Amino acid sequence: MTAPVFVVEQLPDAPEFVLDGPEGRHAVSVKRLRTGEEVVLTDGRGRWAQGVVRSAEGKDRLVVGGLDPVHEEPAPAVRITVVQALPKGDRGEVAVETMTETGADGVVPWQAARCVTQWKGDRGLKSLAKWRSTAREAGKQSRRVRFPDVADLATTKQVAALLAAADFAAVLHEDRACDSEALATVALPDAGEIVLVVGPEGGVSPDELAAFTAAGARTCRLGPSVLRTSTAGTAATALLLGRTGRWS
Repeated sequence: MTAPVFVVEQLPDAPEFVLDGPEGRHAVSVKRLRTGEEVVLTDGRGRWAQGVVRSAEGKDRLVVGGLDPVHEEPAPAVRITVVQALPKGDRGEVAVETMTETGADGVVPWQAARCVTQWKGDRGLKSLAKWRSTAREAGKQSRRVRFPDVADLATTKQVAALLAAADFAAVLHEDRACDSEALATVALPDAGEIVLVVGPEGGVSPDELAAFTAAGARTCRLGPSVLRTSTAGTAATALLLGRTGRWS
């Protein structure tokens, strides 16, 4: 298993670094790291350095030494962003967690017409903060050094603009009255931005589908079964990571 990952605001330019605060507490009191174990420090934006635990002090202070020069993980040639309609309850955090662990590069929360959940006022800000915290923690758990961006809540008009700017855009939509292509075989770009739209439990409305297809999005299906909104984005991301060679 690769070394555990901890987030720092700025990568150190010295061979030794003191990890403290919440990250230090997690390393010392939760992970119980000891002298000689390897760790990775990252800013979550692709820059990282690996080092070795020199000592653990108290409950929240880890001294890391022998740090490598800072590395930079290159951005992927094909970037995958998932527009996720707001699910009910904690399924939004589940979706963000599993999409992050799988390898999505961006998540855009979307207030679709048929969403039961509404992000308004302080509740909306707290929910967005939870999604961003979930992406950060899942990024660490899955040993990523480039965490997905979680954008501000988007309207249908804003999602349409995002789709229009993409190199490949698709709405995951299964309806006998609407023709769709298999995401497993549709032609994909060799580089650029892929944007997928995952609708709410009630599905994408006709008006939303019309706006998205007018913006250039394809209508695609994953398979014969109907997935929940909280799992469709993860399944689609995995499929595309395999097809674009990022899982090779």
